[in-house]
Amino acid sequence: MLKLEKCTKIFEKGTINEKVALNQVDLKVNKGDFITLLGSNGAGKSTLFNAIAGTFLVDEGKILLDNENITYVADYKRAKVIGRMFQDPLKGTAPHMTIEENLALAYLRAGQKTASFSRISKKDEEYFREKLSMLNMGLEDRMHTLVGTLSGGQRQALTLLMATIVTPKLLLLDEHTAALDPQAAEKITALTKRIVEENEITCLMITHHMKQALSIGNRTLFMSNGRIVMDLNEEERKQISVNELLERFKESSKEEFDNDRMMLSE
Repeated sequence: MLKLEKCTKIFEKGTINEKVALNQVDLKVNKGDFITLLGSNGAGKSTLFNAIAGTFLVDEGKILLDNENITYVADYKRAKVIGRMFQDPLKGTAPHMTIEENLALAYLRAGQKTASFSRISKKDEEYFREKLSMLNMGLEDRMHTLVGTLSGGQRQALTLLMATIVTPKLLLLDEHTAALDPQAAEKITALTKRIVEENEITCLMITHHMKQALSIGNRTLFMSNGRIVMDLNEEERKQISVNELLERFKESSKEEFDNDRMMLSE
């Protein structure tokens, strides 16, 4: 489904600030995988997502999506088949536009209506209302509300809906609950699991929570220094504790795990 072959990205190459952000990364993601991704700050997690989404081009290597080489495909073209969410609730929506207008933008971008005269029909509006009602937040009755007036949790729920309003081939979730309060984070996590499962979306999710990483989805990756140092399948995850995971990380990466951002929290 998704395949990365020897992908490397070096920032500020040849300078004193040179940083190897991705180091010969190989990764195969099967259709229907829901993969959680762990790693310290600077391990390469978001850089990996940026490479997949086309935010920048890799210096070396190849990226394939459904056997199509997308290594040099522009990010706006990849956005038609790759959905993405960020940690910051402000990043995924246009605050000065209404809920309906935000959904329309996402729908037209990811759908087939690409002509300059494309417009949202009454049927489309009914579809938006139906999808919003699934969030159980009452947003279907606030279609003309400016998104900037919504709470962080409501905006992330809307962003999740926008990223999946047209089912993507791949969904990238970059710590999309980390900036929310615990109650909102729990609700968005449950909503994420439901939407991914119901639509059978292939998904990669960066998380800072180890217990969550071992319980959500079917596979867990651990990154360190721009490399994938651990790849646990569903059966392996069932048999490993957080402490054992840390020990295996230490053996695989030859370094201590930097406990940043409460990664050991319950």
